[in-house]
Amino acid sequence: MGLILKALGGITALILLVITLLGSIVTVGGFLLGAIKILIVAIFVALLIGILFTVIRDRSQRRRSAEDF
Repeated sequence: MGLILKALGGITALILLVITLLGSIVTVGGFLLGAIKILIVAIFVALLIGILFTVIRDRSQRRRSAEDF
């Protein structure tokens, strides 16, 4: 009887460990997905700012070249 209880206790411990690890994996996965979304938004904003600076620089260069004439 004692051997059966030890076996059931070990199996229960293993099942609870697997459930805990799966919950941790889901949490880490959610964190990584959130981090990737934030990274995509940051890259998009940086790209827009780069395009804006390029347009402003091009306009100022055109004004300088028009003033030279």
